[in-house]
Amino acid sequence: MISIFKLKEGVSYNPEDPNYDLFELACRVSAKRLFPNFSFLDSTFNKQYYKPGHPETEATYMGCRTRVIGNVCGEETVTGRGNLSFTSINMPRLAIEAKEMYFDDRDESARISRFFKLLEETMELCKNQLLERMTLQATATPRNFSFLMGEGIWRGSENLGPDDTVAEVIKQGTLSIGFIGLAETLTELIGEHHGESERAQELGLEIARRMRDYCDQESRKYGLNITFLATPAEGLSGRFVKMDREKYGTIKGVTDKEYYTNSFHVPVGFKISAFEKINKEAPYHKFTNAGHISYTELDGDATKNIDAFMAIVKAEHDAGMGYAAINHPVDRDPVCGYTGLIDNECPGCGRHEEEGPHFERIRRITGYLVGTMDKWNNAKTAEEHDRVKHEL
Repeated sequence: MISIFKLKEGVSYNPEDPNYDLFELACRVSAKRLFPNFSFLDSTFNKQYYKPGHPETEATYMGCRTRVIGNVCGEETVTGRGNLSFTSINMPRLAIEAKEMYFDDRDESARISRFFKLLEETMELCKNQLLERMTLQATATPRNFSFLMGEGIWRGSENLGPDDTVAEVIKQGTLSIGFIGLAETLTELIGEHHGESERAQELGLEIARRMRDYCDQESRKYGLNITFLATPAEGLSGRFVKMDREKYGTIKGVTDKEYYTNSFHVPVGFKISAFEKINKEAPYHKFTNAGHISYTELDGDATKNIDAFMAIVKAEHDAGMGYAAINHPVDRDPVCGYTGLIDNECPGCGRHEEEGPHFERIRRITGYLVGTMDKWNNAKTAEEHDRVKHEL
């Protein structure tokens, strides 16, 4: 379970707002404990649903990023609804296949056109798979979901009889098409990722725009909430690259790591300032209506500079992000319980690491998962090792 602080102008964003002190407190707690994360109700794609005095219209994110609010089947609220299924696309593989057909750099335009053709075909496949799965889900009865339906958790489920199907209720949920590895995709297609050039950024945004347009088109066609997700990729990032390396070999900037870069993120090892990274990733949030998150990596003890911490959160808000988190090292001595930045000597009790149990090095895996690195999979361990800190 995690906490998310909702930031809203007129409520908590400005020093004169009545709950600005809660924003300050949220930043102090997050600087010590990694949580809360921050969601921004003023972003255009969240603000459009917001009705003062109606908390059910405040865009809400599940811990890793999942967002459910728009609704072509009924009332646009966050309560009583959820994500039914999602399927994620291995985007770098499509770029690799497009380049194999048009390898010569003079064929860059043809390569990109081929990529978009493969992407459209893959999205169609994902959509059909999601619809097939929903068809099966819709045959269930309330007795199959005794808590969700029996306790009225899903909107409208209180009106169902024990032998009714749940079809009319669950269609208010979402079916999401996700993706990972935009950075590697751009590198394969044009030789650079979106952190490196505006040309790559423009292509990245065009990819996101086309994927969102496809989802909106299919939503209208089927009368269902087909949405576009920036996939969390806790496991897929390593699984996909392993499969592609076995099939296509080691490709510089693409399959030469143990993981694909998370969704639309700038690669974790690319040196870029915090505010540059925020401005690069923020435009993708408006396209990914099924959910998104961006991270900023800080070094040292974040509790020592709360003003800088708050400045980053405000920059994320001002750039138009929907949901974001700030990563920083958190260590814990399991003997005395001290939590903070620990080198080789615990500031709490003075013991050295070699004298007893190792200090716990707690790091964030994804938006809602944190833990000691010895429990991570190989891909996430490699990714954490490669992360650079973002200077202010």
